[in-house]
Amino acid sequence: MSNVLFVVTGARSWTLADGSSVPTGYWAEELLTPYRLITGAGHSVTFATPGGVTPVADEVSLAPDANGGADVRPDLDAIDGLQHPMKLEDVVLGDYDAVFYPGGHGPMEDLAQDATSGKLIADALEGSKPVAIVCHGPAALLPARTSAGEPVVAGRKITGFSNEEEKAAGKADKAKWLLEDRLRQLGADVSTGPAWQPFTVVDGDLLTGQNPASSEALAKKLLERLS
Repeated sequence: MSNVLFVVTGARSWTLADGSSVPTGYWAEELLTPYRLITGAGHSVTFATPGGVTPVADEVSLAPDANGGADVRPDLDAIDGLQHPMKLEDVVLGDYDAVFYPGGHGPMEDLAQDATSGKLIADALEGSKPVAIVCHGPAALLPARTSAGEPVVAGRKITGFSNEEEKAAGKADKAKWLLEDRLRQLGADVSTGPAWQPFTVVDGDLLTGQNPASSEALAKKLLERLS
């Protein structure tokens, strides 16, 4: 069976355009649903964060109405690897068969400028290892460069949390930048589906999902690669 590396944001707040910040973290559903599917299929999961800090879930994502009425806190607390992640800086890519990035606004704060994460993504793609990223997770693609120094997203078909969804969530006017805009600026061929509906895009070994509703479909596409 395969070993999948989950790279999770270590950020606990997101800095807005006016310099203020709001609490954030990873989005619970985008981590828990893929984790359940991947481990349920017999694969192992290892967690890593920048600096090895223990990640936190965005409180909004923990609300029962964001999780089909369920309280997911106990399930997240029971994942030992999530409570004690390894340092992203210590990751040896060769130990893993695939990489998964959950979203939440956290990646907009740290992974969007994390060179270690960017190199990991670039090396994985150049080594033909699948990289699956959902929602705001594609912010981690921004610092990723090919061996030729070009953005890895240039010319690639991808998706991610859309401007429409950011506006609907009430964050667009407050943000320093919008994910969809930044991806397009780097030459990505971005496509999006209807707001809040499942939508995924596969371009070679890069698999992306648009929003929380896309995490299950994205995880299933990754599982197809691992079978």
